[in-house]
Amino acid sequence: MKEFDYIVVGGGSGGIATANRAAMHGARVLLVEGQHFGGTCVNVGCVPKKVMWNAAQMRESIVLDSSSYGIDAPLNKFDFKTLVANRNSYIDRLRGLYAKGLASNNITVEKGYAKFKDKRVIEVNGNEYTAPHIVIATGGRSRFPDLPGSELGIDSDGFFALDSLPEKVVIVGAGYIAVEIAGVLNGLGCEVHLAYRHDRPLRQFDETIVEAMLAIYEQEGIKLHPNSAPTKVEEVANDQVTVSFDNQIEVTADKVIWAIGRIPNTDRIGLEKVDVQLTKEGYIEVDEYQQTSQEGIYAVGDIIGKVDLTPVAIAAGRQLAERLFNEKTTARVDYTNVPTVIFSHPAIGTIGLSETEAKAQYGSESVKVYQSQFNPMQYALQERKVKATVKLVCVGAEERVVGLHGIGVGMDEIIQGFAVAIKMGATKQDFDDTVAIHPTAAEEFVTLR
Repeated sequence: MKEFDYIVVGGGSGGIATANRAAMHGARVLLVEGQHFGGTCVNVGCVPKKVMWNAAQMRESIVLDSSSYGIDAPLNKFDFKTLVANRNSYIDRLRGLYAKGLASNNITVEKGYAKFKDKRVIEVNGNEYTAPHIVIATGGRSRFPDLPGSELGIDSDGFFALDSLPEKVVIVGAGYIAVEIAGVLNGLGCEVHLAYRHDRPLRQFDETIVEAMLAIYEQEGIKLHPNSAPTKVEEVANDQVTVSFDNQIEVTADKVIWAIGRIPNTDRIGLEKVDVQLTKEGYIEVDEYQQTSQEGIYAVGDIIGKVDLTPVAIAAGRQLAERLFNEKTTARVDYTNVPTVIFSHPAIGTIGLSETEAKAQYGSESVKVYQSQFNPMQYALQERKVKATVKLVCVGAEERVVGLHGIGVGMDEIIQGFAVAIKMGATKQDFDDTVAIHPTAAEEFVTLR
């Protein structure tokens, strides 16, 4: 049996981050990964998504906006296969960089799937390994609905595996994955239908911003189907499928994409042998230091079901390694006020509490909201206007900003700087005292009245 100081199960963003940081502090580290380095983010998540988002933005600029600026740029050809090939080559390079980084830190890598044998021992490919500290970072996978014909659809992994662009797509889901794929495919020229179970998607986000997004999506040609739960999928002629919903709506399309949530990969690693406590949804329960119910076993990333974002997993993994191997006994990640971007078309940026959350937490009488809707200067010359919306949620006599939300051009880049201010406890007066940069969309946040 081979001995290590630290065993990391899962080579995604959180796992690699904690492995590298521990090794930098002198730990003997084993990293176990059954597929590609980088996990969901690099392979079938944020990285390829952003590439596709960029492609959709470029196509929209050429087809919809360039003529207003005097640019005669007809779209003679869009080669989806070239886009996919170049995207995949980029991902391959990132995987290679991860491998080099692990090698440079003298981390032992075992390709395969780990299962716990007991509290300090895992088995991979018939070999046993032991360490006083084992961290689980196995992430999650897409959920498929339990209904007739669900296997005729694809998930987000399947979306990234497409080698041709479908003409018509039905996307089922209410989360950010559904919204993002809908925006991308619409921007690339597909007919897109977005169906969701309740009256609006993104129900955990600020309602004003979501309503603004839905208005834009309708304006841009996306067909919205609220209060629509799928009941079955059937094959029809010409390799198409028909999706039936509980409100008697039927949509026939080339592809149906399921984006109805994700489930944690906790059912395949032998946790029942080590008595690690799970939530009712199957996520691993951890304390503020990533410690599970079993001493010496930790968990980071999507598998704990807190904030399913790559930077959060990276931060948690690094802080855990600092605590275990660098004597920083109180090192931990702060899961509050995490800035988030939804790569819709246009992007949504958000940090802190929604208006509804703020009123529930502080009382309606303590909350004051400032918001604005405007046409960004990017659309000054064309008839097509894609409005931006920004919003501040403030509380108390000092009007501390507890929520900042926006949708519009550049919001994905704008939000990071404002997140620092929110983390530092900025007030509305701090925003008012800041000189605006003109002409920008960002200046709206510091000129709200």
